Amino acid sequence: MFSQLAMIFRIPELRQKILLTLVLLAVYRMGGLIPLPFIDQMKLAETLQSQGSDGMGRVMSMISLFSGTSIGMSTIFGLGIMPYISASIIFQLLGTVYPPLEKLQKEGEAGRKKINEYTRIATVFIAFGQSFFWIRQLAVSGGIMGNEGSLLIAAYSGVFFQLICTLTMTAGTLLLMWIGEQIDEYGIGNGISLIIMAGILARMPQAGQALLEPAFQNGVKLGSQTGIEKFLLLGILFVGVIVGVVAITQAQRKIPVQSAKHVRGRSVAGGQRSYLPLRLNQSGVMPIIFASSLLLFPMFLFQILSQFFPTVGFFRLAEATMQNHGGFIYNILYIGLIYFFCYFWTAITFNPKDMANNLKDYGSFIPGYRPGGRTAAYLEAVMVRVTFVGAAFLSLISIIPTVISNALGIDPLVASFYGGTGLLICVSVALDLVQKIDSHLVMRNYRGLLESDNAA
Repeated sequence: MFSQLAMIFRIPELRQKILLTLVLLAVYRMGGLIPLPFIDQMKLAETLQSQGSDGMGRVMSMISLFSGTSIGMSTIFGLGIMPYISASIIFQLLGTVYPPLEKLQKEGEAGRKKINEYTRIATVFIAFGQSFFWIRQLAVSGGIMGNEGSLLIAAYSGVFFQLICTLTMTAGTLLLMWIGEQIDEYGIGNGISLIIMAGILARMPQAGQALLEPAFQNGVKLGSQTGIEKFLLLGILFVGVIVGVVAITQAQRKIPVQSAKHVRGRSVAGGQRSYLPLRLNQSGVMPIIFASSLLLFPMFLFQILSQFFPTVGFFRLAEATMQNHGGFIYNILYIGLIYFFCYFWTAITFNPKDMANNLKDYGSFIPGYRPGGRTAAYLEAVMVRVTFVGAAFLSLISIIPTVISNALGIDPLVASFYGGTGLLICVSVALDLVQKIDSHLVMRNYRGLLESDNAA
């Protein structure tokens, strides 16, 4: 293994890509430690600690998990990459219902660049709105954090200073968006996913401390609050998620493909049998990120409505329902959105008609199905069944830690890191990164990291 890792850095182009990616991620981590000006960080930390694992505390943990940062500390990267993800969701959804955007999606590389430009512009407005809302809630009494007074320093609580904080957070989000795009263009791996993974890994020691500290203080006793069965369950969940993610990510549905025979002079060419691999989890981890991001909007909307209409009980009930991540309604909505985005992402990235036409143009066919429409219908039917299994796995991984944390009294943040969504994201992104490094090695006739010694 060490010889294979050393081989990576012997390739100049690959070494440059990896080092550039590490430098950009280091810039992201440094920016995540620079606090915003004019905010009483000590008072904010006390407010967050007092909330613990209650409704808003869980929401803040989820925001930090999927945005790749810690918004509770109100740093210059406080919003993380969430506005960019939200803008991407908006334009991908609009692309299915708004004809001009749908036309741009079909124009290939030129259309994709135009949509990316629109996404960047939308990110600016979303980041400005979210950061202004966050700063205003910190500045007013009884804001989103439920504090009794302003969390801004008294001498700097005016609108001008709030606008400076807003512009600083907006600029931080745009810098993160630029870092992600630079990693995509000049580094290695998916920039946005790597930023999210880096944020998760940076918070894992904190979650580990929250898990082990009570055990060191009270001791490990069977049946107690720090019982050994809880650690065993988390350990089994940890190993099970890693094995499951690797298995589902690598799993493929191989469809046999037969190439037609061609007679050229006295020789017969073609007639070979191969396979068309269809990934079981075509959409990766993006459905979970999209679903979690989308579920934040109703919570904030109902919270605002409950503040403007305090006498209407429905808004407070809806707000409490969306904040209860262990509740039945929230989990049903979560699973429904995961399934929706799995099929939606697959529909965008996998076009059975184009694949059937490509097979026809190359003189290949699927045994038992006519080229053209019948082949496209068969591929679509197979992909629908395969995507259902992949979405079920993603839903299971996302929901089980919440159920276990409620049943055993484990901190939801700890469960999500070491046995759920956080671990799922890290393993999926790490596998994708290793596969991209492998592609560079194989292209230069080196043995890949995922290949066994026998394959060499």
